[in-house]
Amino acid sequence: MEVLMPEPQLYVERTLAIIKPDVIDKEEEIEDLILRSGFHIIQKRKLQLSPEQCSNFYAEQFGKVFFPNLTAYMSSGPIVAMVLARNSAVSYWKELLGPSNSLRARITHPHSLRALYGTDELRNGLHGSLSIFSAEKEIRFIFPEAILEPLPTGQRARDYLNLYVKPTLLAGLTALCKEKPADPM
Repeated sequence: MEVLMPEPQLYVERTLAIIKPDVIDKEEEIEDLILRSGFHIIQKRKLQLSPEQCSNFYAEQFGKVFFPNLTAYMSSGPIVAMVLARNSAVSYWKELLGPSNSLRARITHPHSLRALYGTDELRNGLHGSLSIFSAEKEIRFIFPEAILEPLPTGQRARDYLNLYVKPTLLAGLTALCKEKPADPM
């Protein structure tokens, strides 16, 4: 009888997800939706950002009309920040979030998280990184202790596994098979 095992997955892309202050009471429900959508939660923390920290986090938005309201809103209560991982994490997370304007999301993407949990353009319930570059920057901001190495993807990942990991595993498992313990129990 042959046992079929699924091929192991390498989750090489990460993104930052933030549950914003006004929907913090829906944390468990939102996390369940995230996990059922194929994401793995690598790191998670609950924190409250100061207005200064929010200004630094959203520095790219500085000078825009909504910037003062955004920093006041994001510092108004605790948030839950999570590092999510899966293949194409940034694009899948953006798709799950839907449009940033919750009112528009209800019309165009009614099953998106922002349509379900947001109330308007500012209070849209959740944050998502716009690109891999911004995800790395935002993860470092919220999780300064995180180690974010540039991980290979696609063919580079397969080449790395074939060159370094598989030979080591093969040698180790072969050596293990050649050893016969005196007392296996």
